[in-house]
Amino acid sequence: MDHLVVVTGGPGSGKTTLVDHLAGLGYARTEEAGRAVIRDQREIDGPGLAWRDDALFVELMLAWEIRSHREAAALPGPVFCDRGVPDLVGYLLLRGLPVPAHVEAAARRFRYRRTVFLAPPWPEIFTGDAERHQSWEEALRTDRAMREAYPRYGYDLVELPRVPVAERGRFVLAALAGDERNSDHRG
Repeated sequence: MDHLVVVTGGPGSGKTTLVDHLAGLGYARTEEAGRAVIRDQREIDGPGLAWRDDALFVELMLAWEIRSHREAAALPGPVFCDRGVPDLVGYLLLRGLPVPAHVEAAARRFRYRRTVFLAPPWPEIFTGDAERHQSWEEALRTDRAMREAYPRYGYDLVELPRVPVAERGRFVLAALAGDERNSDHRG
């Protein structure tokens, strides 16, 4: 699944802004599971919100991520994924919860490109919104959790520079082009 490119990191680090920018350039993308689940659950006053039922929230995000992965896998690449299945492991680590065997299995089965882009904490752009209630401290802890989760499954993290979104987009596209050139020389 080398054409599925994950962008991960803590809240308010510019992940979705970057993925939106790349989509504006014509690339396919996925929607962040947590944000989508919160939006849907709020719309129906559902129980699947982190502050109501953490376990249900994780299950809903897992279902969303698996469906997104399958849909994205059918698209020509690259497809930019606003988070991926290993983010759920990071979320569980962040919350101090055990990682269920089926979440581990999903993280091992539903694969992405080995290079994962990590948006680091960036205080100058950090803000909350209707779906994001996390504090700056939680953003820092989330960053640490993602730095722990992704390497568990064999991914290489590449930290995004703290630069305007267009520059971040060029950085990502250049890194992917470099990966392609390097794999051509190895093969």
